[in-house]
Amino acid sequence: MRLAGVDFTSAPRPRKPITVALADGIEPAPGGGVRVALARLEAIDSFDAWDAWLRAPGPWLAAFDFPFAFARAFVAAQGWPLDGPDAWAAITARVAALSRAELVARCRAWCDARPAGDKFAHRACDATAGSSASMKWVNPPVALMLHAGAPRLLDAGVTLPGLHERGTDRSRIALEGYPGLPARAVLGRASYKSDDPKRRDDPARRAARERLVAALEAGAPPLGVRLDFGAWREACVEEPGADRLDAVLCLVQAAWAWARREADYGLPRREDRIEGWIVGA
Repeated sequence: MRLAGVDFTSAPRPRKPITVALADGIEPAPGGGVRVALARLEAIDSFDAWDAWLRAPGPWLAAFDFPFAFARAFVAAQGWPLDGPDAWAAITARVAALSRAELVARCRAWCDARPAGDKFAHRACDATAGSSASMKWVNPPVALMLHAGAPRLLDAGVTLPGLHERGTDRSRIALEGYPGLPARAVLGRASYKSDDPKRRDDPARRAARERLVAALEAGAPPLGVRLDFGAWREACVEEPGADRLDAVLCLVQAAWAWARREADYGLPRREDRIEGWIVGA
């Protein structure tokens, strides 16, 4: 089983590509648990190339750093389907039919109607994973990432366990990842990256990346997967934006899920089939 972790962007280009960390399966680790070896990192700088990647023959399992779904309350407010044999596919098709501006307008209208301190609709997994509401369109713009990413998963016919399985290719498996989940278990709220290209990296962030890399090598909680960076270790430590490191963190989540493939990839048995779940949360 080929494993992948994906650091996604809603506007891939040569200076900000989609970054993919790849491994050739897992193996038992000395003393227990599992080990995964980073085989290579890929940079994909267009959606044409990305669509081709998604359609590459399996078997593969990937964890993607973007939300697959909106909160149930937000979906209900849009009048989108809440039941049926594959409600996620129906909702995602509605999202794909909207322009970015139209989706942002819907998110903004929801927030404008809500009281201060309760602006965004959160999924159940957000509280557990510490992730942003998937309807946020700025800081970070995850709604735009969902808009660009989820419809492409639908069109590619991949299997999303717990969300979209009917009529899909079960040799290509997509799970929602979130690198902040394993990163915060090691670093707390300490910053390890700067997404602003105008802001220079600083020693504290570089030291945080070094700590995070060392923790992944040791198989630190909560996932307990030991990662061998191979020739890519320094590249992950030195990159200020940490796109490579975020892809690697998602790869670790993919490995954790594959080790639990006989138990629904570690997903909760009562996962909301509208909202989905972040693997490992």
